[in-house]
Amino acid sequence: MKTATVESLDPAAAPRAETGQRRSAIEDLRGLLSNLLKQTRDVLLSDGERARTQRDALMAFAVRVLSAGLLYLTQIVLARWMGGSEYGIYVSVWTWVLILGAVSHLGLNLASIRLAPVYRETDDFNRLRGLMHSVRYVALGGGTVVMAAGLAGVWFFQDHIQNAFVLPIYLALVCVPLYALTDVQDGIGRGNAWMGIALIPPYLVRPLLLLTAMFVAYAFGLPMDATTAAAAAIVATWLTGLLQALFLNSRMRMTIPAGPRISDLPAWLKISLPLLVMMSAELLLQNTDILVVTRFMSPADVGIYFAAGKTMALIMFVHYAVGSAVAHKFAALNARGDHAGLRNFVKDAVNWTFWPSLASALVILALGKPLLSLFGPQFASGYPVMCILVVGFLSRSAMGPAEYLLNMLGEQKLCAAVLFGAALLNIVLNCILVPRLGLVGAASATAISLTSAALLNAIVVWRRLDIQMPIWRNLPKF
Repeated sequence: MKTATVESLDPAAAPRAETGQRRSAIEDLRGLLSNLLKQTRDVLLSDGERARTQRDALMAFAVRVLSAGLLYLTQIVLARWMGGSEYGIYVSVWTWVLILGAVSHLGLNLASIRLAPVYRETDDFNRLRGLMHSVRYVALGGGTVVMAAGLAGVWFFQDHIQNAFVLPIYLALVCVPLYALTDVQDGIGRGNAWMGIALIPPYLVRPLLLLTAMFVAYAFGLPMDATTAAAAAIVATWLTGLLQALFLNSRMRMTIPAGPRISDLPAWLKISLPLLVMMSAELLLQNTDILVVTRFMSPADVGIYFAAGKTMALIMFVHYAVGSAVAHKFAALNARGDHAGLRNFVKDAVNWTFWPSLASALVILALGKPLLSLFGPQFASGYPVMCILVVGFLSRSAMGPAEYLLNMLGEQKLCAAVLFGAALLNIVLNCILVPRLGLVGAASATAISLTSAALLNAIVVWRRLDIQMPIWRNLPKF
């Protein structure tokens, strides 16, 4: 006969085990918090290069966060005051300022980001001084020539331009010279790791001045239309460029020893012109949809698309903030031949780019319709545009700041070729899809083009630099 065996159980054992587990969890949480505090303290107080770069990234990130909020508020106020059609007209003419102003300096803003840290690393202060003065003269001169050509072009062809666009275009073109100057001073600031001077004027001061000028115009009873907004943009753009120039000159006197200037403009243009092609392609990637929608659809549709696109593009401030902070470090590590350090730093940059972008995208999509409704009731119809564009934006973030890496390590020609091809694809797809699918077609064309550019840039980095860019190749270890 079998005898059943009953195991004796200690009634106090289970509570003791639960208490031990709680204590272990609390100790793990304390250890995690202590580690986070230590890392935060190291970033804020350490003098190491990695910590300084992280502080630059935090500075750039903070400025871009504030800028994104401020720009968004500005667009909401303008849309509410001006109405859908006038807002769409202003958006269209300002898009031309962005394109013309950014090409007027011949790509010397990006060349400055690459060259300034190299000259500092090699103590070539003569060329550094020459660079920081010469590129600004080129920007002002080029911007003036472009402005004059644009004014002449509008005068000659105004019979072929809708009447509502003519005067806003005239006024907006006046912004081009100082927009170009601000853009190249942004590059000088980034190249010298002066993030405040580089980023605060264009991303915080200019939109604040635009909003202030519009408030003044409203207070004086001026019509809230595209013409008034373009005039306000002149005030904001010129004051921003001049103030930034004053601060930049002051920082130069404090940090760079006095001495002669060596200008090597032909060599700098050899670097910058491929960057100009790349930058022009980048601008077409970002703005072709607006221009094609302007051609085939109404100003009100332009306003709706612009509001939806800019709402979703808020996630891209992470990409640009990280790229702004790390570009000069890529060049510096390459200049000193620290290839292992470069690979490790690229891994950090990819993670700094993707995860905040993903979190931002989820939040913005969840709040998409309420955010669009802030512009006006009709703007909520742009929500499908956001859902499509996010695919392209996240594809780009998943590849990290690949274009910045290529530009800083002398592969700007290949990067330009990739972006130029993607820009052509974007133009073709927009011209095919917008007449057939409207705003959804514009968003689809842009998302496909952005994804193609991101993948191709990552492949070029892998083949030319032997560095893996995709986020799945750079996942953090915990």
